[in-house]
Amino acid sequence: MYVSLKDVAERAGVSFQTASKVLNGNSAVVSAATRQRILDAARELGYVPNALARGLVRRDSLTVGILADDFSDVALSRFVVAAQQAIERQGHAALVTTTGQSSQAPLRTLQEHRVSGVLVIAPSLEEDDGIGEYLRGPLPAVTLNHIPGGGVPAVGSDHRQTGVLAAEHLLALGHRTVGTVTGPTGRRVVVSRLDGFRTTLAAAGVELPAHRIHPSGWEASDAAAATHHLLDADPGVTAIFVHNDNMAFGVLSALRARGVGVPDQLSVVGCDDAPLAEFAAPPLTTVRVPFEETGARAAELLLTRIRGEPIERKNLLPVELVVRESTAPPA
Repeated sequence: MYVSLKDVAERAGVSFQTASKVLNGNSAVVSAATRQRILDAARELGYVPNALARGLVRRDSLTVGILADDFSDVALSRFVVAAQQAIERQGHAALVTTTGQSSQAPLRTLQEHRVSGVLVIAPSLEEDDGIGEYLRGPLPAVTLNHIPGGGVPAVGSDHRQTGVLAAEHLLALGHRTVGTVTGPTGRRVVVSRLDGFRTTLAAAGVELPAHRIHPSGWEASDAAAATHHLLDADPGVTAIFVHNDNMAFGVLSALRARGVGVPDQLSVVGCDDAPLAEFAAPPLTTVRVPFEETGARAAELLLTRIRGEPIERKNLLPVELVVRESTAPPA
């Protein structure tokens, strides 16, 4: 919960001006007892001093906080960059901080800088109850990922539809023995994509047994290893849906190592439409996720909330199939 200087003054039983003097280091005219009472109140309430000199900030300028996961995730970095650019285009500043073992340290950083709102791009915090409680407080917030307990406006893509589109494409080509290399088990985006893929196959009478579902890390090397496990378990697979394009590059590498031609012997569908997807060998068929549009839209909605205007609680942007050369009818 956000604690203001006024809250500290009320707890200590002093004026706002007196509390301000003490907490800003100008307490020469304040008695030692009063000074200590103010410091005790600030500590008890968890007051965080402002790290920005207000005189250096224009009155019409805001600082917007972005709480993000590790930038080594290329997909997440695309969200962050787009959001930051959208904020700066409107004449405001973006303060980006990354998550660690928990949400507490980065949230404290944002509090210290008195941000006017927070945009969360941190799937690692999907089960962090602390972040949910904080974001439901008085500070305007928008999220790109699930927040425990809900109650926070969200922007994102229809992840289930990515699986639906991949399955529909492979079914239309005639594939009936398909497998998938997914992201880490339990992640909500993984669950949604797998559900869309499996449900669409089932509606067409095509099974997706457990031995053709191989979880992986998000790295290409992880997906390459999962591909070997998948084909060792079922060499008859004719198509693979991969949960992101970076992983799909690993799948293509594993198939080359096994001497399996793409798409002549096996088709591959990725997800994201990463910048390098069209330059893969062969160019990768994938489901495009609108990263830049999503990041920019989330930033715009957050600024709208900061202005006190209402916004929709759930905002989904469409995904689309991009057909290239890594898919073909089964041999």
